[in-house]
Amino acid sequence: MLFPSDLTSFLDLIRQHGDAAYSLMFAYAASHSLLLALFAGYAAHSGVLDLGRLIVVCWFGSFAGDVIRFWIGRRYGVRWFERFPRIERTLQTAARLTDRHYGWMILLHRFPHGIRGVAGFAYGISRLPWSTFLALNFGAAGLWSCTVVSAGYAFGQFSEKSISNASSGLGIVMLVAFLGLSWLLSRKLDRIVERY
Repeated sequence: MLFPSDLTSFLDLIRQHGDAAYSLMFAYAASHSLLLALFAGYAAHSGVLDLGRLIVVCWFGSFAGDVIRFWIGRRYGVRWFERFPRIERTLQTAARLTDRHYGWMILLHRFPHGIRGVAGFAYGISRLPWSTFLALNFGAAGLWSCTVVSAGYAFGQFSEKSISNASSGLGIVMLVAFLGLSWLLSRKLDRIVERY
């Protein structure tokens, strides 16, 4: 079977390739994939992944991804993005916001969908010192990791109580609905940030 067709088969596939799943989660956390971290929390509740290890992997992946983007922003500035005027404008706006509200920006940028990808670059473009960025980023990455993975884990507890094993199709529908709602909320946060 190339791709599992039900939730039980999918969780079995993750169980068979556990170490690869942690590596994948590190990479996705570095790119701030919120939805995959939510699903990984769900998988941890199912016993397929270890919750503590998963939180640490996501924490360090998220931290490392932003450090790399900060370094690129600091080293190259907006030159890399001059061919993409919309991205350049977004970076400039995020850098101005960072100069004024860096504490809140670093704490919250991982949650809205659109700002996640450019925030690290914007921090590097801003006047934010490396030491301040590293300290705040480390704490914020931990908060993000604990929150998102725990939310997926809590969803697993909820779905276990409300769905029997015989209805795994309904479990997939509920998981997709949960992930869809998370995506919609992050889009709404994007629009709020864009208005600023």
